[in-house]
Amino acid sequence: MLSKWLHTASLASAVALMGFSVTAEAATTLRVAHFWPSGSAINQQIVERWADTVAKESNGELKVQIFPSETLSKADQSYQATVNGVADITVTAQGYTAGRFPLSQVVELPGISKSSTQGSCITQTLYDQGGAMADEYRDSHVLFMFTTGPGFIHTRDKAVEKPSDLAGLRIRRPTVVVGEMLSALGAQSVGMPAPEAYTSMQRGVIDGTTLPWEGMKTFRLNELADYHTEMPLYTLIFVATMNERAYQRLPDNLKKVIDDNSGMKWALKAGEVFDSVDLAGRKEAQAKGEDDHILTIADPLNDPAWGPPLKQATDKYLNDLEKKRLPAREVYQQAQAAREKCATAGDQPASEGLNAS
Repeated sequence: MLSKWLHTASLASAVALMGFSVTAEAATTLRVAHFWPSGSAINQQIVERWADTVAKESNGELKVQIFPSETLSKADQSYQATVNGVADITVTAQGYTAGRFPLSQVVELPGISKSSTQGSCITQTLYDQGGAMADEYRDSHVLFMFTTGPGFIHTRDKAVEKPSDLAGLRIRRPTVVVGEMLSALGAQSVGMPAPEAYTSMQRGVIDGTTLPWEGMKTFRLNELADYHTEMPLYTLIFVATMNERAYQRLPDNLKKVIDDNSGMKWALKAGEVFDSVDLAGRKEAQAKGEDDHILTIADPLNDPAWGPPLKQATDKYLNDLEKKRLPAREVYQQAQAAREKCATAGDQPASEGLNAS
């Protein structure tokens, strides 16, 4: 009887030790979920670069396991999946979770930024200032924020030279904010994350898409779109954020590693990557012999055709938020002020960062 008890106790101890080992390993292995393909520059030059830096600076005490291409969580669910602990970290677009980050999405409005580096600086600056915008992330531990470059209109069969050319066209939009812009211009906006756009355009579900040149390259949409209207419609914002409990479980030395790889420094690193891929995406379209199919409208807000509907949609978005007693115009003014400060953000190495005010 004693022998049987000892055998059972030994098994229980072994199971407990196994459980402890798994728990200890999980405490130092961070699972990162995002929607970009594994071979994309965004995964390799931002996510993997961050993971390698964290592993090196922690002397291997922190390990990062990356789940690209929505393999751990769908793009529109990954923020909540991180809050709930399904993932330890996510890198996702705030607008994919409709209505959750309305003040952050003020940065998406046309005319706020001209490049990914500038947009990343603006968004990180607004977060670092605290207040109502930063409070939108109170349920997670933000690492850094960044943006795409300008999002343009890309169509398969029809050139878009003026807003009336969009009438009846089904155009993919990334967020509700962008959808309102498209509707104001006369298009039928269709909401979907970027990874779904290729199949949808290929099957004729949509007639075109809104994306920066980076997205056209990353998701192979230059293969399908023959017409490109470089009209800066929006800037899509992203957040790299961590489960709060996962962060708090780390010992102080590992928290410091995470802290040292957060904030403006990494916002600018990400912005530089996006800007470089934007250039590559445009060159890819040009290589198809589409120079004649790229129409540039540099200053749409002051364009007699494009300006009025874009300004109307911007005012509507800000007014709708103020009706909900959100300080939308205050954040909009802060974004404009940060825009001036961040105008030369790309002129210095990202490793030097900026002093966020």
